[in-house]
Amino acid sequence: MNVLILAAGYATRLYPLTLDQPKPLLEVARRPMIERVLEKLLPAGGLDKCYVVTNARFAGHFEKWAVHYHPPGLRLSIINDRSTDDQNKLGAIGDIHLVLQQENLDDDLIVVAGDNLFSESLADFGRLCREKRQPILAVYDVGDLEQIKKYNAITLDAEGRITFFEEKPQKPASTLTGIALYYYPRQTLPLIRQYIAEGNNPDQPGRLIQWLYTRTPVYTWRVPGLWFDIGSKETLVEADRIFARLEKRP
Repeated sequence: MNVLILAAGYATRLYPLTLDQPKPLLEVARRPMIERVLEKLLPAGGLDKCYVVTNARFAGHFEKWAVHYHPPGLRLSIINDRSTDDQNKLGAIGDIHLVLQQENLDDDLIVVAGDNLFSESLADFGRLCREKRQPILAVYDVGDLEQIKKYNAITLDAEGRITFFEEKPQKPASTLTGIALYYYPRQTLPLIRQYIAEGNNPDQPGRLIQWLYTRTPVYTWRVPGLWFDIGSKETLVEADRIFARLEKRP
């Protein structure tokens, strides 16, 4: 199984911190975010290769990082999508498609955003992926209907299968949202190619789920513990404080 880390954004809301440093390499409690993502993901098991897709501005930063960081049993590959700014970026789904095509991927794939932090292991996510062999979306209860408007709103059946999905809802009815952690089994990869070929929006990765769940069953997995989407200086500071505290526990 392969892993694809989305790391091609320009994080303009975090300027000046991200003018010369990609967001996933910013430190939280003295460690780059991307290392924290991989640390929690490795227990999912069965991971062979990790592709980090980034842009022309930051490809060198990730290549330098990869020289010194060696996650056990996982080979790293840095993919430059050749974009230079927000005006010519490919978008998250565009980047997934680029890696599928360029690397000729034909195996199960986990996709995760490089700025999504988890306090707990993702081992159970990996177990569910192997059990279901169907697309899986990680979900989290943010506990605030206003916050949901920044993300997406979903409805599930008794088995945790998605029955409704809306990106950036105006009138959400639930505080449960899908986050940027996905499992795409091998048989669904052609659907990602189809999504792009049809000219659909290549940006927010949730739009792919919104399109996909009406074509094939998409299940969910509830993220345990804490989850942070580092989109602002405030959330970066909060995550730094909380992870530093968690790591001081006996």
